[in-house]
Amino acid sequence: MRPATTVTSVKVDLDNACPGHWIPSVTMMEKWLSAASHKLPGHPRPARIGIRIVDETGSAALNRNFRGKDYPTNVLSFICDLPALVSDTLKRVPLGDLAICAPIVDAEASNQGKSQEAHWAHLLTHGFLHLHGFTHDTAPHAEAMESLEIRVLEELGFPNPYLIN
Repeated sequence: MRPATTVTSVKVDLDNACPGHWIPSVTMMEKWLSAASHKLPGHPRPARIGIRIVDETGSAALNRNFRGKDYPTNVLSFICDLPALVSDTLKRVPLGDLAICAPIVDAEASNQGKSQEAHWAHLLTHGFLHLHGFTHDTAPHAEAMESLEIRVLEELGFPNPYLIN
């Protein structure tokens, strides 16, 4: 049985380049990402993730430069691919970085009738799964990824993110 106090297995390095928007606390982010980590197969090692909060211009630039798509998007994932020889020696494995566009998250939550907190939890979980190699490029991949997202969010007390009000 787990102790009453939660042991965080994912640490977040936050860089907010888009002040003026509600964003969850680092503690909340770490709680959500740790819950996602515990749903992965095997025994995930303690990890570290960089999260940068961006505006539409920053998101569009990243999306254009790294994906060839000239528009802003809600979350982008950048996997850190260290050789095992290096990562095995680290106390916390650097998984990579997430870039989250706060204005898009705000608009999507409002348009979909979701709370900001629920939508942030979903997008962080979604990006985290991308950092672990999950994709939604085919129907079976999307089903597996969405199913895992739903289970993580349900455990955290959030509704199914794919049921839009």
